[in-house]
Amino acid sequence: MTKNKSLIIVGTILVLLLIGVTVLLISEKKTNYELTQEFQLEKEDLENQYTDFAKQYDELKLSVSNDSLSVLLEQEQLKTQRLLEELRTVKSSNASEIRRLKNELASLRKVMIGYINQIDSLNRLTAQQKEIIADVTQKYNAASRQISNLSEEKKNLTKTVTLAAQLDATNISVQATNKRGKVAKKVKDVVKLKINFSIVKNITAETGERTLYIRITKPDNDVLTKSASNTFSYENRNLTYSIKKYIEYNGEEQAVTVYWDVEEYLYAGTYRVDIFADGTLIGSQSFALE
Repeated sequence: MTKNKSLIIVGTILVLLLIGVTVLLISEKKTNYELTQEFQLEKEDLENQYTDFAKQYDELKLSVSNDSLSVLLEQEQLKTQRLLEELRTVKSSNASEIRRLKNELASLRKVMIGYINQIDSLNRLTAQQKEIIADVTQKYNAASRQISNLSEEKKNLTKTVTLAAQLDATNISVQATNKRGKVAKKVKDVVKLKINFSIVKNITAETGERTLYIRITKPDNDVLTKSASNTFSYENRNLTYSIKKYIEYNGEEQAVTVYWDVEEYLYAGTYRVDIFADGTLIGSQSFALE
């Protein structure tokens, strides 16, 4: 009787232990399932953040007219898209990778804030320049309607308009000379083209050495060049140049003169000079040879 009672007690204890273990396993499985769901939701939320973040770059690029800044924004957007693809291949249970990609997103946000501040500054500067140009242009138009003794004021206002607009290359002129160094009256006598222009003051530009590329285009749009290998990059393609000029830019207005020795046949018509710097067209001017 005592032995049977002991067996019953032992059996009861084993059953209770089995029930307890089962409860613990069920609880642990439920906890694991809830954690898995939580990790999955966290990953999906992070994917949504990356997707929205990449779209924000499209909006930023629409508000930017600066080519260099647009390139930087494009690079950051591509980086965001690459990290998004990485995130999509990561398992939701890989906590370390999820954490790394979350930190990457935080770094990208800081970079974007910097670009937003830069764009705001440029937009404010552009708005201010437009106000200055509009104001000076109004004064110029008013002065133009005055009597001839206001011509000096008109000249000064014209100069002010140019400075306010902050054009990259201005006052472009081309002089065709003969073998005696005099102005050639006929195109057949031209042996040299003298091209003058000014690089205007720009407080936002970096100082240092700059490379200028000058293209001289004939009336048939053929470019004068000494070699077919004389090319430079412009808008993802290579353009032929006529003259390459190095200058040391200090942020102040700077006069530049370049020469083209005529060794090919020129004919009468309208020619054009285009000036490029840092992958940008900074000035153009047409001229006629008769």
